[in-house]
Amino acid sequence: MASGIARPPLRSMLFVPGNRTEWLPKAAAAGADAVVLDLEDAVAEADRPAATERVAAAVAAAAEPATALFVRIPPLDGWPAAARLRAVARTGLAGVVLPKVSDAEQVRLADRLLGWCEQEHGLAPGTFALVPLLETARGLRSAFEIAGAVPRVGYAGALTAPGGDVARAVGYRWSPEGTETRELRSRVLLDVRAAGVAHPVGGLWTRIADLTGLRAFAEQNRALGYAGMMAIHPSHVPVINEVFSPSAAELARCARLVAAVAAGRAAGSGAVVFEGEMVDEAMAATARALLARYGDSA
Repeated sequence: MASGIARPPLRSMLFVPGNRTEWLPKAAAAGADAVVLDLEDAVAEADRPAATERVAAAVAAAAEPATALFVRIPPLDGWPAAARLRAVARTGLAGVVLPKVSDAEQVRLADRLLGWCEQEHGLAPGTFALVPLLETARGLRSAFEIAGAVPRVGYAGALTAPGGDVARAVGYRWSPEGTETRELRSRVLLDVRAAGVAHPVGGLWTRIADLTGLRAFAEQNRALGYAGMMAIHPSHVPVINEVFSPSAAELARCARLVAAVAAGRAAGSGAVVFEGEMVDEAMAATARALLARYGDSA
């Protein structure tokens, strides 16, 4: 189900603890396309009321943030959780990250609550994006239904890491090469793409100092078809951004390919030989899409 509001591609979504909002400038300086203020795993239950106030203040202060601002809330399992969502869903917020989603009904509930928050603040319907985290076996199995449940789902994908929720749910033994999760990440990617999610995001890489391993894992996700990754440390952001951005040479080749196909069509040929390859309108359409998204930033 495609969204009624166009969402920008996000190469990197950097988590910041919700009780450390003073780290926001550092996160923005790292170049993250989005920052996720975390009110779930990063904050102890006893500290969440104070952290929620800090996050709400940070969102209110970021009416037109240069970096997209998201908030990960705890699961919506009662009125206190709904109140926490209402506190942070205001002007300045790009979207909400919803953890441990197992079925589409949880997404529809979050959608209704966010819709009421948009009305409360005079915002257009669908202003807040929704990012369901698929961290249970049932959630991973239901990726298509979850991603297509409501139009505001803007980003979704498989988050695999050593020892986390997904590892516990699936039972895999993590390796830096990621071979044990490649099929899982591929299947979830296909599901969310089929549901109309334009910008699937994956992750995570937890070895803070291992930037070589991070790059290899990010390149694997990019090769599968993911558009970005979530990150847990500012030092990971430049690597992730580079991997998920086309190079100047790649964009230049796209421009040449589009021109070659156009020239071929003008001459009455649907397919042409371009730099040793046979290309046609399908390849040109892919190249035009890449140029439309990234051409101005090349």
